[in-house]
Formats: sequence, C-alpha cells, structure tokens
Amino acid sequence: MVENFDRRQRLIVALDVATAEAARKIVAAVGDSAFTYKVGMQLYTAEGPAVVRELVGSGRQIFLDLKYHDIPNTVGSAVREAAELGVSMLTVHAAGGGKMLRAATEAATKVNPKLVVLGVTVLTSLDEDDLGTLGVRGGLTDQVLRMAALALTNGCRGVVASARECPALRAEFGSEFAIVTPGVRPAGSGHDDQARVVTPAEAMAAGASHIVVGRPITEASDPAAEARAILGQIAA
Repeated sequence: MVENFDRRQRLIVALDVATAEAARKIVAAVGDSAFTYKVGMQLYTAEGPAVVRELVGSGRQIFLDLKYHDIPNTVGSAVREAAELGVSMLTVHAAGGGKMLRAATEAATKVNPKLVVLGVTVLTSLDEDDLGTLGVRGGLTDQVLRMAALALTNGCRGVVASARECPALRAEFGSEFAIVTPGVRPAGSGHDDQARVVTPAEAMAAGASHIVVGRPITEASDPAAEARAILGQIAA
C-alpha cells in the first residue's frame, strides 16, 4: 500500500476543462487513483477561486498552474491570495526575474511554509527554433538550466520542465527539489500541442518527481483505469 500511495502522489491530473461540473465529473471518475489535480488558466478563468476552494475542501491537493509573471508586488499579492485558497503547489515564470521570484516565495511562506512554488523554465510547447525567434541565445537545455538556477536561488522549491531536461537539471542541482513535467503522454498517445513529449516511465527514469497528464486520462472512456495504467508505467 505504501508503494501505491507514493506512485499516486507523483501523478497530477490536469483539469483542462471549462466548467466546475466537468471538473467534478473527472475527479469522481478518477476516484482514488490520484490525489492531486491541476487547475489551470481555462478552468480558473471560467470558474474563479470557488472551484479551487471546492476541490481543496473535498480533500484533493491542488496544483494551481496560472504561471504568474508580472512586477514583484503584483505577483507577491497574487501568490498570497493563492496560498490562502489552500493550494499545495503553484507556478510562476522564472523569466520574471529574481525580485519577482523572491516576492512570490516569501509571500507563499508567510501563509503556508509547505506550499511548493515552482519556477516555469521553458514551456514544453517550445523547441529550439522557437527560442531563437524569441532572441534566446544558446540551446534549449542551457536556457532551462539558467531559468532553474534563477528559480532555485530565489526560494522556489522546484521547477517545471520537460523530462528531456531532467537529467541535466539533476546533474547540475541535485535531488533536493521537485521537477514537475508536463508533456507526458502514455505510449501510443498523440502529442497534441506539445513539442517535447515523453512517456511516464521515461519521465520517472529521467528524474522527474511529478508528471502532469491531462487528456489521456480526462478524455478516456474509463479515467480511473487509465490513471491506474499510468501508475503502472510510473512503477516500471
């Protein structure tokens, strides 16, 4: 049972839907196969903080993925409000700079010292050609490492990055921080709008601490069975 519990703690189910009712149906269908759910921009914009309060109140852990990126005071204030909602994890863009990151992590700590603030390194929808058009010099892995260093030195307890960059992150910064990896698809699934995609087993082997899976679970005919299948791949 302990092994199964640990595996379920590694899986984050993305509630990329437009209504609280759709989110409730997914959570009910997944049942005990997952503990943590991601609330992102779509659901939060449609339903606001009420849906987060409801999910937290039901005993679920919430990963609030709004990727805050603004001036330090604004981000600090937003993070404080998010912490008051009872979320377990949230995201800020590492590209916002050290002052912004420090404002976010200090605000989180004042409300909930256990809240995990994650610095987003490079979106998994981007590849090296995209970075070039944005004026970023060097390779994609170099940029991920730069952003991770900025996040971790300014109080973030983890980062968001593709599993393809996890080995370099672990080699550079060690094992005492979280790496949350989106862009995870079970073997045989389509890539949708992700550019850097790996399987659950590949993500774990690379050094990820958590994986985010959305449509392969939420659009499955049996979401609980699909979640359990992914847990099996994590164990592998």
